[in-house]
Amino acid sequence: MTDLSDINLKKLLDNAKIGVVIHNIDTSVVYANPAALQLLNLTYEQIIGKDAMDPQWHFVDEYGQVLPTESYPVSRVVHAHETLNQEILGVVFHHDKDINWFLVDAYIEGFGTSGFVVVTFTDITDKKTQFSFQDVVENAQDIIIITEADLLTSPLGPKIVYVNKAFETLTGYTETEVIGDTPRILQGNFTDADSLKRISKALQAKQPVRETLLNYGKNGRPYWLDINIIPLKNRLGKVTHFAAIERDVTEQKFHAEQLEKSNKDLKMLKDNLLKMVEQQTAELKNTNFKLQRLAYYDFLTGLPNRRSFMDNMQKQLSAAKRSGELLLMGVIDLDNFKAVNDQYGHDIGDNVIKLAADSIRAVFRQEDCFGRLGGEEFSFSLKIEQSADAEQICQRLLDSIAAQKHQISEHESVSVTASIGITVLKPHKNTTVSDLYSQADQALYDAKAQQKNCFKQYIQADD
Repeated sequence: MTDLSDINLKKLLDNAKIGVVIHNIDTSVVYANPAALQLLNLTYEQIIGKDAMDPQWHFVDEYGQVLPTESYPVSRVVHAHETLNQEILGVVFHHDKDINWFLVDAYIEGFGTSGFVVVTFTDITDKKTQFSFQDVVENAQDIIIITEADLLTSPLGPKIVYVNKAFETLTGYTETEVIGDTPRILQGNFTDADSLKRISKALQAKQPVRETLLNYGKNGRPYWLDINIIPLKNRLGKVTHFAAIERDVTEQKFHAEQLEKSNKDLKMLKDNLLKMVEQQTAELKNTNFKLQRLAYYDFLTGLPNRRSFMDNMQKQLSAAKRSGELLLMGVIDLDNFKAVNDQYGHDIGDNVIKLAADSIRAVFRQEDCFGRLGGEEFSFSLKIEQSADAEQICQRLLDSIAAQKHQISEHESVSVTASIGITVLKPHKNTTVSDLYSQADQALYDAKAQQKNCFKQYIQADD
């Protein structure tokens, strides 16, 4: 390195047992001692001149989460003017999935554009990997969720960064579906609001908290959890993540009243009281279930109503944004339905609506979104692999609806056709459900105006 004039210092660095890498202020590497080359498994030619953006390596934090380039040691020193002291970082190379763990120090030497950033690191891989904490938590029977400790308020956070296999088994969600989302996706109408407030207060204060909470799986099944949330600190004592250790206590929760059976007389009295309570609880739950179904399902067809469809559509849109998948959203309107009502009456019209709903239900899968928006209008949304799939789906819908016949008498039946407007796109971060509906509705207008019994796709107008 030509800028080092002290030959004794360079000799010292060349023979040091710890890794030393020196960067220019633009983060490009100008020197790496032999220990650094050995620890990083690189040649001198492979590292000299490379900067923080070089794709042959990336850093992870001590929890294994990939760091953005602005959080790399040299970037933090240059741009955030931080000095790193004894920070644990892992380095992952593209040719090797194993993580090499280092204890890192970094500081700036000199001033302005003539300064250098000195990064030193010591290999602690053996100490870090004497046994795998990830193997322990991955195979634990208890559920383990790790979230970030910032952005705690809805709707942004706290963001989930890790879940173990027990979580996937109990909830039905996969790791891919929940990473980047918040634990709020597991909460529902009957999750206790006071418990959630106590949890939120503890997280804001970076304090541990324990609660028993009602959560819901992907399929809507409720379950009770004994939740113990603890803050996780880095080596500087700063809380960076929260770990929630959760145990399924559903059976204990619902059957705890059966544990006391010692006194027969007391048991008889208690059993009578319990039966009354259980009956009232069952009646209340049944009433709540009916009310909840009325709130989310269309009374005539049994399909999800507008509110339920829009809620499910929002979840599907959020998932498509994260995965970058292609999304198909459509609006269906029955052709000349008013004429059916006027000629045959509302009872026949209702049966025609039911038959159309049966056709829609038969075409789509359980994981697709579909519902009745009102009157003779329906809507649907699903992920597709390629744009050509949209045409096949729409044609199946048109054929299925047109094939349905309501028998009015021995010699007379009535059937209807439909018009469909669709939009197909890979949603970006600013795309909303309202955007998709407006585009599909505009395409539906075109289908109605042209010939009916057809589908039209929304075409983005040129600016």
